Amino acid sequence: MKPTVAIQPDETVNTVVQRYPEVLPVLSRAGIDTCCGGGLPIGEAARAHGLTFETLLEQLRTVIGAA
Repeated sequence: MKPTVAIQPDETVNTVVQRYPEVLPVLSRAGIDTCCGGGLPIGEAARAHGLTFETLLEQLRTVIGAA
């Protein structure tokens, strides 16, 4: 059974990483970092890197479910 992953687009990148550290490789592949971009809402960071929030969220959920 997949865990419930509740990530909202207005949560910061750093907040998501604190809860789910296993997502770091996914964010890195997308070009999203926790240094300069860590304070951005994850939805905004996704758009800035050419992804929709929904696409990024699906990738994050896949990794979280595998952890």
